[in-house]
Amino acid sequence: MTVPADVEAGRAKPEQLTDAPQALVVVPTRELCTQVTNDLLTAGKVRNVRVLAIYGGRAYEPQVEALKKGVDVIVGTPGRLLDLAGQRKLDLSHIRGLVLDEADEMLDLGFLPDVERIITMLPTKRQTMLFSATMPGAVISLARRYMSQPTHINATSPDDEGTTVKNTVQHVYRAHNMDKPEMLARILQAEGRGLAMIFCRTKRTAADIAEQLEKRGFASGAVHGDLGQGAREQALRAFRNGKVDVLVCTDVAARGIDVEGVTHVVNYQSPEDEKTYLHRIGRTGRAGAKGTAITLVDWDDIPRWQLINKALDLQFPDPPETYSTSPHLFEELGIPAGTKGVLPRAERTRAGLRAEEVEDLGETGGRGRKAAAAAPAREEREPRTRTPRQRRRTRGGASTEAGAATVPAPAKEATPVAPAGDEAPEAPRTPR
Repeated sequence: MTVPADVEAGRAKPEQLTDAPQALVVVPTRELCTQVTNDLLTAGKVRNVRVLAIYGGRAYEPQVEALKKGVDVIVGTPGRLLDLAGQRKLDLSHIRGLVLDEADEMLDLGFLPDVERIITMLPTKRQTMLFSATMPGAVISLARRYMSQPTHINATSPDDEGTTVKNTVQHVYRAHNMDKPEMLARILQAEGRGLAMIFCRTKRTAADIAEQLEKRGFASGAVHGDLGQGAREQALRAFRNGKVDVLVCTDVAARGIDVEGVTHVVNYQSPEDEKTYLHRIGRTGRAGAKGTAITLVDWDDIPRWQLINKALDLQFPDPPETYSTSPHLFEELGIPAGTKGVLPRAERTRAGLRAEEVEDLGETGGRGRKAAAAAPAREEREPRTRTPRQRRRTRGGASTEAGAATVPAPAKEATPVAPAGDEAPEAPRTPR
């Protein structure tokens, strides 16, 4: 990649400079896009590398303006990349390096057709790199199709036990769904607990648990798909800054998110498969640090967990039945004796989620706290007053409104008997 610093140092010629992007990094989630962009900005600060994040949930105009000014590296999600390339706002004809980060996750989320369309827009002569914590067959076939003589590099520590990291201590408990919130509140008061991430399978559960923990005195935030992009980034920033020490999230935050100081990961709901389990517990025990991974398994999820346990060759085929008052829970996790499900007021030292401002992203969607706050309030109309209808009954039994004219029923006249030989009299006329 050629940047102005290379020309100044004599490593490149001026005609090699271009304002079109020269490197493209494709990631599956918006949170990972932001993180990779910040890391690249830090790494390329000395050389003044221009890095731009392109992902959905934000306004188009700032991204288009940045592209017009010139960019060296693009980090983006497949949807918004294809959108801008289709509008001819994004020029991919000068790309010399392509990186597919979390390639297996992109395939799981159904991004393979989008990724293939992006690859067809790139020059044939380029360097391509795929990064993935797991290497399923679909990723290998993708590498064979779009890479020339690829080299497989397996970056693991020699001390790791199988597919899991040795520095991460794992605990698995069989727990009742009604007792889980109380168990979680006590686990979060374990000795030496730093930042903690709580993983749920559904968006509704994540929102509910974050609200329950907040009521119990914990500084908690949530990251899930029902939140607007501004609210999601607010929670992640507050978590990184230490204003919030508990982050409740769905698997959208299980991929690639690297936050320093995460000591505990709790699987509030059992993961779908072994890959998800590995990515979840991989948020702790990073870069040589020690971590604790706790999994709470419902009775209904035991068959699913046993498949995960077998696939990863773990030692928890039959998790012990555990409740919030079980002595072995306190002993194994280092929870002080007498701990209750509410955080004492003396320990509520975090600023909380509200201390982190919500950034105005010009969101394209209408979800989240920001969108709800920005929605104009409806004008309240005065309730219509209806005049009560007054009715009265007439002699014939029909009801009429007050003030309406009433036509009296005609009196029944006696019909005279016609003499023999005369014509019959006419029938009485009915009044109008």
